[in-house]
Amino acid sequence: MTTIYNFSAGPAMLPHEVLLTAQNELLNYQNSGMSVMELSHRSSLFDDIITDAEKLLRELMAIPDNYRVLFLQGGASLQFTMVPLNLAAGRTAYYINSGSWAKKAIAEAHKISSVTPVVAASSEEQRFTTIPSCPADTLAQDAAYLHITTNNTIEGTAFQTLPETGGIPLVADMSSNILSNDYDVRDFGLIYAGAQKNIGPAGLTVVIVREDLLQKNDTLPAMLNYTVQAENRSLYNTPPTYSIYIAKLVFEWLKEKGGVQAITEANRRKAGLLYDYIDQSDFFTSPVNKADRSLTNIPFIAPTAELDQLFVKEAAQHGLVNLKGHRSVGGMRASLYNAMPLAGVEALVAFMTDFEHTHGGNQA
Repeated sequence: MTTIYNFSAGPAMLPHEVLLTAQNELLNYQNSGMSVMELSHRSSLFDDIITDAEKLLRELMAIPDNYRVLFLQGGASLQFTMVPLNLAAGRTAYYINSGSWAKKAIAEAHKISSVTPVVAASSEEQRFTTIPSCPADTLAQDAAYLHITTNNTIEGTAFQTLPETGGIPLVADMSSNILSNDYDVRDFGLIYAGAQKNIGPAGLTVVIVREDLLQKNDTLPAMLNYTVQAENRSLYNTPPTYSIYIAKLVFEWLKEKGGVQAITEANRRKAGLLYDYIDQSDFFTSPVNKADRSLTNIPFIAPTAELDQLFVKEAAQHGLVNLKGHRSVGGMRASLYNAMPLAGVEALVAFMTDFEHTHGGNQA
């Protein structure tokens, strides 16, 4: 059977070891006679799961004690609304428009009448091929926060250095590079991330929020209120129990791999292998500014749209699947999240080499 390497941007591949553990425990978790999917979220067995998941995430990211960890639902897209509702009522909120998901976050903030969203910097005129600069002296220090998307999944760019904000809390959508870049949580007021790229299955959203940003607001719906969720340990209603369980297994796997620092170095090796090939190629090109390249989402294009389509088709026949670029960008995109082994990138580069040799003289 051909080995399948899944380069999907999300939901993405999970570590093989995690899937084997989940398979082994699927029908009978901890000799309970029940699957994790059948456990009550109020049971002691699940309480151990969610407690261990938080403990492991705190260890992996060195999350300080004055930050709360929330396991929520609704994906990162719901956080586009929850963040301004909870943090910016009656205030200005700054946004850096660096890609498609940042643009959606800005659009959702505009729907909240009590919030004044302001685009502090944008690279939309450059078709999001670069990360815009945002000098701190252009920001009013009474703003609620500055929002960034640390990694732009669609466009393949990422913040290599965080913007200086003065005293303004930095809020980050970290969905596509959480646990794959070694960030200092203390640099942020709030971090949020959909799980389906580096953490686990779709359905779980992780929020890490500094306690001083949690404010009592009884006018907010309980499900959209960070304070209510924190006071109830993410158990205000039934959480995505199985997704939290898989996340715990992924955190254990990552710890065994040496933690975030070790996986970041592994990601640099994987990305470097692919970027090195693209840079020396006379056939494939990268559409983004070299200084702003993502480690986790790497777009590339062939000389024509027809060759792009042929590449995606033939790559899938060789077990290299989900390489089609986002519809708004085109071309190809290889997502190299933590679970993607080096062997997968080596197989991709080998196929790209053969494809270039075969079609390099047929670019018209």
